[in-house]
Amino acid sequence: MIFELEDTSKVEALFAGWEETLIYSCIQKIMGQVFVTDKENPVSAMAFVGVFAFLAGEPDRELVLGKPDGFIIMVPQDDRWSELIEDCYPDARKVTRYAIKKDTVFDREYLTNTVAKLPEGYELRKIDGDLYDLCLEDPVTTEFVSVFGSKERYLELGRGMMILKDGKFVSGASSYTRYKEGIEIEVDTIPSERRKGLASIVCSALILACLDEGLYPSWDAHDMNSVELSKRFGYEFDHEYTAYEVASNMRTH
Repeated sequence: MIFELEDTSKVEALFAGWEETLIYSCIQKIMGQVFVTDKENPVSAMAFVGVFAFLAGEPDRELVLGKPDGFIIMVPQDDRWSELIEDCYPDARKVTRYAIKKDTVFDREYLTNTVAKLPEGYELRKIDGDLYDLCLEDPVTTEFVSVFGSKERYLELGRGMMILKDGKFVSGASSYTRYKEGIEIEVDTIPSERRKGLASIVCSALILACLDEGLYPSWDAHDMNSVELSKRFGYEFDHEYTAYEVASNMRTH
C-alpha cells in the first residue's frame, strides 16, 4: 500500500545530494507530496509536485505503478529505478533533461539593462490577481500558476512577470513551484512573438524581483534552447539527466 508521508524528515537522507528544488518543495512541505510504502522506516520514496515524480532509495515497483493519475514525468535517482520504470511502462518516452547549477551570481546591471529593452507597444507587469485569472484561460500559461492550486496560494508564494500586447499575453516567466529559499522558473512566449528578446526581458525582470526578496530563481532546462537562454542570465550548465514521460493511458498494473 502507498501512503502519503507526513513526517518528510524520514526521507531526507534518501534524497540527500539531489539538487532539485522541486524535491525541496516536497521535503519542506511548501507544496507537493511525498509517497512511501512504509511510513515508519521508509527505504524508498516518491517526491511528487506538478507533473514531476522523483524516485529515490531502493527501487519499489509498487511506488512506480502507483503513480498519480494523468501525465507524469518520472525522474529516477539511478539506473535501477530507470530499469524498473521501463519495465512497468514500456511505452514511456525516455527523454534527456538538463540540470543547471544552483549557485549563480547574477549581474544586476545586465539584467536591468535587458528589462529596459522592452519594445514600444508592450507592457511588462507582475502577475497579480487579474493576470492569474488570465493565465488560467490559456493552456500555454496555465502552468505558470496552476501547481499552486489557488489564486490565494499563488499570490502568497508564487512570483511571476508577464509581457502583454494589446492586453493579451505574449511572454511570461513565473514560478512553476516554490521552496523556502526560492522558486523554480517556468518561461514561455507565444510562437508569433519569439525571437524578439521578450523571453530575456521577462526572465530578467523576474530574476531581479526574486533577488530583491532574497529568493533564488532556480532554472532547469527541458532542452538545449532553454540551456542557451539560461546562459544569458549567468546560469551554468551542470549535467544531463534521464526522465520518463508516462502518459495517462498507459497501464498502471
